Amino acid sequence: MNSALKLIRQLSKLPIIMASIALFALMVMIFADVMLRSAFNAPIEAATELTRWFMAIIVFLMLPIISGTQEHIVVDLTDAFFTNKWAVRIRDGLINLACGVMLIWPAQQVVVLAERARSYGDVTEYLALPQFYIEWFIAIMTFVTAAVLVVRGLITLIAPQLLEPSND
Repeated sequence: MNSALKLIRQLSKLPIIMASIALFALMVMIFADVMLRSAFNAPIEAATELTRWFMAIIVFLMLPIISGTQEHIVVDLTDAFFTNKWAVRIRDGLINLACGVMLIWPAQQVVVLAERARSYGDVTEYLALPQFYIEWFIAIMTFVTAAVLVVRGLITLIAPQLLEPSND
């Protein structure tokens, strides 16, 4: 089990690296767009659609990682009611399970939208990139996030010691 967890932790670095590359590309593109716009009155025509794609890539690549490591924003309205360690564990496990299950519906709806865009032949305005590519990416990463939350919820309820930080 430890080797499987180590493998998962190593594999989780790949989306982080890919999101970092997308963020760097976004920064370079914005810098170039601002410089070209200011100095030569020649903006990058596709900057808006590239910004949308880069933002979608960054957000949805990181969504399963942030959800799996519980590094997202939380509101602690109920913390005063859950003082026992086992009660906190049950609450957190059930919330993760519920959130994972609830994410399945939006992911399915994005699949419907992606297939509609594919059937209509929708493309981006300047680069003529098929819209369904990014929509399928969003759907897949949302399904992955749902699975991560369900697994994390089950582990929290059944074997919380597996979620403790490792010393590797």
